[in-house]
Parts: sequence; C-alpha cells; structure tokens
Amino acid sequence: MSALIYCPFPDTRSARAAAGQLLDERLIVCANIGGAVHAIFDWRGTREQGEEVAVLFKTDAAVLARAVARLEAIHPYDEPAIFGWPCTATGAATRRWTGGLAGEP
Repeated sequence: MSALIYCPFPDTRSARAAAGQLLDERLIVCANIGGAVHAIFDWRGTREQGEEVAVLFKTDAAVLARAVARLEAIHPYDEPAIFGWPCTATGAATRRWTGGLAGEP
C-alpha cells in the first residue's frame, strides 16, 4: 500500500537535503518540493507566522513509520510537524513504484 508524508521545512535547501537523504536510504521514492507557503500558527502560547517550504513525500506504508522517524531525526527544526498516512486508493503504477520499497514486485 502506498503512503504519503507531509512536512514543512524552513527553506528549499533543507527540504532538498532531507529528500536526498531519504531517497538514498530507500525510505521514499519521490519528494514533491513546493514553493514558499505562508504559515500562521500558535507556538507555545504565542501567535507566529512565517514562510516555509511544503514537501510531500511518496513512500510505501510498510516503511512509513521508519521514514517518519528518520525524517524527524534529520529535520532542521527541533520539533518538526510531520504527518504520515497510508493511501487507501492509488493507481496500479503508483502501487508498483512505491511497493518496491517494501520488496514487493
């Protein structure tokens, strides 16, 4: 089963570095690195805002927990927001692509 991970980064450079490392470690098959997004959020009782770079990582559900844990370990933020979920509906080609991470044919 395919899975996705969403995670914002402080800049494109750090997003690319994390994507490259996760690709090298075969924890993802692809990272879609977007442009700047404006974030507005409550952080430790204070309203904050700033620019971030959103990334959507494509992976397999069999390695999702490992990919999330590794991303948390290498992320430049001390407490990054990382959301991962299995995809219940994907195309056959996508399942074959991401399934290679789990050793599926």
